[in-house]
Amino acid sequence: MISLQPSRQIYPIERIISAASYLTAGGAGFVWLIIAALMKKHVTQFLLYHILQSIFLSIAYFLLATFAELIYVILYRIPVINAIPYFINMPIPFLYGLSVVQAITTAIILYLAITAGMGLYSYFPWVSDIININTGRK
Repeated sequence: MISLQPSRQIYPIERIISAASYLTAGGAGFVWLIIAALMKKHVTQFLLYHILQSIFLSIAYFLLATFAELIYVILYRIPVINAIPYFINMPIPFLYGLSVVQAITTAIILYLAITAGMGLYSYFPWVSDIININTGRK
C-alpha cells in the first residue's frame, strides 16, 4: 500500500547541514536557506529548527561577547579586581590550552553539532523554547 503522507525520515544531507550550521556559526544553514529559496524547495522542520537555532545562538554569543568585553574594560581599571578577567581567560594546560570560556563554548557547539548529526532535536535552555514556538513545532 502506498502512503500519501510525507515521510518523517530525516535524510543524511539534512543531518550534515544541521551539524555544519552549528560548526560554521549559522553560515552553512544560511547559505542552504538561500539555495532553497532560489530553487523554490521546501525546508523541512528539522532543518529549519537547527538552522534558526544556530543563527540565534551565534547572534546571542556575539552580543554576550561584546557585553563581556565592555565589562572587562571596566574591571581592568580596578586594581585588585582586574585579576578576575585574567583568570577566566587564562589558558589551562589540561584543557589543551583553552580557557574556561573557550572550553564551555566548544563543548556547547560540539553537543549541538553531534546531536544534530544524530538526527535529534538538540535542546538548549530558553533558546530551543523560542525556536520551537517560532517554527511551529510546539
